[in-house]
Amino acid sequence: MKEKLEALKKAALEELENAGGLQALNELKIKYLGKKGPLTEILRGMGALSAEERPVIGQVANDVRSAIEGILNRKTEVLEQAATDSRLSGETIDVTLPGRKHPEGTIHPISKVIQDIEDIFLGMGYKVAEGPEVETDYYNFEALNLPKNHPARDMQDSFYITEDILLRTQTSPVQVRTMELMKGEVPVKVICPGKVYRRDEDDVTHSHQFTQIEGLVVDKGIRMSDLKGTLLQFAREMFGPDVNVRLRPSFFPFTEPSVEVDISCYQCGGDGCRMCKQSGWIEILGAGMVHPRVLEMGGYDPAVYRGFAFGMGPERIALLKYGIDDIRHLYTNDLRFLRQFGRI
Repeated sequence: MKEKLEALKKAALEELENAGGLQALNELKIKYLGKKGPLTEILRGMGALSAEERPVIGQVANDVRSAIEGILNRKTEVLEQAATDSRLSGETIDVTLPGRKHPEGTIHPISKVIQDIEDIFLGMGYKVAEGPEVETDYYNFEALNLPKNHPARDMQDSFYITEDILLRTQTSPVQVRTMELMKGEVPVKVICPGKVYRRDEDDVTHSHQFTQIEGLVVDKGIRMSDLKGTLLQFAREMFGPDVNVRLRPSFFPFTEPSVEVDISCYQCGGDGCRMCKQSGWIEILGAGMVHPRVLEMGGYDPAVYRGFAFGMGPERIALLKYGIDDIRHLYTNDLRFLRQFGRI
C-alpha cells in the first residue's frame, strides 16, 4: 500500500505541475482529493491493516495529501496572478490620449425667453404665480367675464374633457385664483407663465399647444399710464433701450378699455423693413384695464380698486428676438436648429 501511495503522489504532482489553467487545476484537485479519489479509497481501506502498519501508512497518506495540497496552493496562486496580469494588461489606459468631448446642452430659446421675461418683471417687484393646466370652465371663462354662450368664447376654440373641465386656453385663470388667495389684500403684482391649449391648426405662426405669460396688477389708483409705463420698461429691457411702445384700441372681454401693444421695430428703428412689414411697428401683446366684473368676481370692490393686465406669447417674442421664421422649429427637437442657440 505504501508503494501505491508513492505512485499516486508521483502521478499527481506531475499532472498538477503541468496543469494549464485554473479550471484544469480544479479538476485535478477533485480527481485526487475528492470523495471518489484514489487517496480517499486508500484511506478507507486502512481498516484492514494490522495495528503496526496502520500508523505507518497513515503517516505516508498524510504526507501525500500535504504534498498534493502544497502544489495545488502554489500553482493556484501562480495561475491567479497570471490571470490578473493578463486582465490588467488588457485594461491598460493610455493617459496621453485626448479625452472624448461630450456635447454640452443649452437652454431652449422658449425657456430662455421665459427666464428673461421673468427676470424683468421680478426686477419690477412682481411675483411668479402658477396654476393647473386642466381647468374648470368657471376659472377659464366665467370668472373672466365670459359666461355661458358668450360669443367671445368662439375666439378660443377649446379642448373640453367634460362639459365643465377643459385644457386651459390662457393663463388668465391663474390671475383669478391669485386674487381669491389674496382675499382682498393689495397690492397684487404677479406674472403667470405656463402652457395653454387651443384647437388651432399648426402652421408657421400657430400651434395647438403654446406658452403664455400674463401679468396682473391690482391696487388703489392704478391707471392706464401705469400699464403703459410698465410695458415700455419691459420692451426696452427685452428689445433694446431705444424701443418705444404704441397702444391701439382693441377688445378683450376681461379688460375695459383693451389695447393691442406694438413696439417700434428694433431692426430698422421705425423706418420700415421686412420684419415690421414696412410699418415701423411690431405687435407683441394684448393688455388693458381689468374689467370691473373680473375684479368683483376675484373679491375686490371695483369702486375702490383698479388694475391692469397683459398677456404675451413667449414663442412670438422668441421669433422676433432671434429671427425665427416658423414657430414649428421650436417644437421639432431638431438639433441643427437648437445648436444655433448655444450661446444665447
